[in-house]
Amino acid sequence: MEHVQAQRFLDLTAADVPEDASPRLKERRALLRNAGLAAFAATTSGAAFAQAMDRYSPGAPPVRYPEPDVISLDPRFKYKLGNTPIVRLYNGTMWAEGPAWNGSGRFLCWSDIPNNEILRWSEEDGHVGRRFRFPSNHANGNTFDMQGRQISFCHGTRNVIRYEHSGKVTVLADKAGGREFNAPNDGMVHPDGWMFFTDPGYGSLMEYEGNRLPQSAASPQPLQKEAVYRIDAPGQVEKVADEPFKPNGLCFSPDYKKCYVADTGVSHYPNAKSVIWVYDVDGKRLRNAKVFAEMTFNGKTGFADGVRCDEDGNVWAGMGWAGDGFDGVHVFAPDGKRIGWIRMPEIISNVCFGGSKRNRLFMTGSTSLYAVFVETRGGTPT
Repeated sequence: MEHVQAQRFLDLTAADVPEDASPRLKERRALLRNAGLAAFAATTSGAAFAQAMDRYSPGAPPVRYPEPDVISLDPRFKYKLGNTPIVRLYNGTMWAEGPAWNGSGRFLCWSDIPNNEILRWSEEDGHVGRRFRFPSNHANGNTFDMQGRQISFCHGTRNVIRYEHSGKVTVLADKAGGREFNAPNDGMVHPDGWMFFTDPGYGSLMEYEGNRLPQSAASPQPLQKEAVYRIDAPGQVEKVADEPFKPNGLCFSPDYKKCYVADTGVSHYPNAKSVIWVYDVDGKRLRNAKVFAEMTFNGKTGFADGVRCDEDGNVWAGMGWAGDGFDGVHVFAPDGKRIGWIRMPEIISNVCFGGSKRNRLFMTGSTSLYAVFVETRGGTPT
């Protein structure tokens, strides 16, 4: 636990200072970091502090292969490479979410919800543009459709939008059944052009990630029951499932016959369970809701957030809120058994596969963006 606390301190103090910041701000950040490191070293064990320093801090020594934090829990987990490390690509967000890979542009975009911006990481040179989209309407999840257009699920404006190639923004959905959404969260496009998305409503419950609604004081579902929806065309919306207390991350199986939905209702409902649901995709509808996997591991229970399938049908889930020994990425076989674990020093909110071969797993981790190559590929384009 000490090394996790040390890592958190390093993450916060290593956040980028804008190039146009005043000399006084730069000096203050340097003084804060140096003084803090000294204080932390004096109050924690040398081993724990060194571990936090060594893993992801600038100037750290190389990781000895094989990567110790990619862990097999079952013989079916055959995806660990012996000669590749987990790397931190960026640090400095407040709460990172929604990574989405654009293959033609060779970039990854992801959200910093509290800072109201979408960032972009370039595969070509590793450059990060902080304000690829600003303001972002406190966007949470992002994805790309089959035409390469970015789609964002916005907390602040409580809608789903699409960025056209011309630069125009199209509102795809802002209500269902004549009632506004609570706050859309995540979604994925089907090859036929329609999409599923979730509406758990977190952006309407707090100012930090959106705009708190007065109704939220009385109910965690301020405008309507949380649900999963389908968009056929702009303004054509239909509810398809409402079994999850708070449906969050969502993904299709590689053959598009299954849909997985993470349920984070334990954040607000005492009767909720921390699970991932699985549905049969019947045409444009979801049927046969079942609990796919439960989120208890190493004697701890957290919850899954973002989910993505690989080409073998395994579900890779960003996990958190249970601390060291749980947080990271958990990998579930198609039968729901946990077969792998990527141990991380931060809560992992979301994941996606990207890179030219779609064999690189990107992970948004609270204040950071991480990546690791794996011996599988994403099961869907985004």
